[in-house]
Amino acid sequence: MSDRRPRAAWRRRPGPPPGGSSEQPSPAEPSAVQSTLYRDGRRVSSPTTLADTFRQLREHPDGMAWIDLQYPTVEELHYLAAEFDLHELAVEDAMEAHQRPKLERYGDTLFVVLRAARYLDAPEEVDFGELHVFVGPDFLITVRHGDAPDLSAARLRMEGNPDLLALGPEAVLYAILDAVVDGYAPVVAGVQNDIDEIETEVFGGDPAVSRRIYELSREMVEFQRATRPLVGMLHALIAGFAKYGTDEELQRYLRDVADHVTHTSERVDGFRQALADILTVNTTLVTQQQNAEMRALAEAGFEQNEEIKKISSWAAILFAPTLVGTIYGMNFDNMPELHWAGGYPFAVVLMAVVCTSLYVVFKRKDWL
Repeated sequence: MSDRRPRAAWRRRPGPPPGGSSEQPSPAEPSAVQSTLYRDGRRVSSPTTLADTFRQLREHPDGMAWIDLQYPTVEELHYLAAEFDLHELAVEDAMEAHQRPKLERYGDTLFVVLRAARYLDAPEEVDFGELHVFVGPDFLITVRHGDAPDLSAARLRMEGNPDLLALGPEAVLYAILDAVVDGYAPVVAGVQNDIDEIETEVFGGDPAVSRRIYELSREMVEFQRATRPLVGMLHALIAGFAKYGTDEELQRYLRDVADHVTHTSERVDGFRQALADILTVNTTLVTQQQNAEMRALAEAGFEQNEEIKKISSWAAILFAPTLVGTIYGMNFDNMPELHWAGGYPFAVVLMAVVCTSLYVVFKRKDWL
C-alpha cells in the first residue's frame, strides 16, 4: 500500500447552519443512526449519538467517522451539514429521494448518489433503494432511502481489512460502490429467470403474459436508470485518480467495480431489447390466434348459412304441394275442377311440376 494523502484540517461552518437558525439544531436521535469511529484502519468506538460522534472526532483528529442514517429527518441533516460544512445543494438532494445517480464535488467533499436494487423472490419483482454518500477528508456519511442496500456486509468487510480501511473515506466509498454493484448480480439472475419463464408463457398461450412483460419492462427501465449513469460516474472517478492522489491499490479496486457495472449495464440493455422482442412476438402470436378464431367463426358461419339454404330450399319445395292441396281441400260446391274426373291427376301432376321446378332452380343456385 502506498502512503495515503494528507487529509485536510477539521473545518467547522463559520455561519449559521442551513435552516436560518443562529444555533445548531438539536435533532432527536433516531434508531436508524449508526456511528462508528476508526483510527488506523481499526474501530475505536461506536458512539450512540451524533453529538458523541462529533465530540470524539474532535478529540482524535487523526480518526475517521462513518455515520449511517436511514430515512433521516431534516433536522438531522442540518445538524450534520453544520458540523461537516456540507454544501446546501447536496444536503437538499439528500433530503429527497428519487435522485438520479451522480457524482459531484463541493470543495473537499464528494457527494455521490447511488441506486441500489434487490430481487424479491416471492412477488418476482425488483425493489429499488437510494443511497446518498458524503465523502470528506475525515468522514463518510451514508443516507439511505429504502431497505437496499444493506451496508452491514460492506462494514464487516472493511473492518476485516484494516490496511484497506486505513486508506480513509475513499476506501469506504469503494466498499459501498462494490456492495451496490454486487447487489445487482442477484437481480440480473432473477430477471433472466423471469424472461425465460415469460418466453415459455408466450409460446404456451398464457393470456396474462402481456401484463407481466409490461411490468418487467418498467422495472428494466428503472434498472437501466440505476446502472447506466453509474458507468460514467466511475469513469469520472477514475479520471481523477492522479489529481486527487488516490492510492494505487484502491485504483485497481475501483477499476474492477467499473468493469462489473459496465457488464451489468450491458446485460440490462440486453434485457430491455429481449423484452421488446418478446412483446413483438407475443403481439404477433395473439394476432395470429385472433385471426384463427375469426376464421373459424367465419367458417362456422358459412357452414351454418349453407345449412340454412338447404333447409329453406326444402321448405319451399314442400310448401308448393301443401299450397295446392290446401286450395283443393276447401270443399266449396262451385269450386272449378271439383267434380272433374281428371282433377285429382291434374292436382298431383301440378304438385310434381312445381316441386321439380323449384328443385331445379335451387340446385342451379347451389342451395341443394
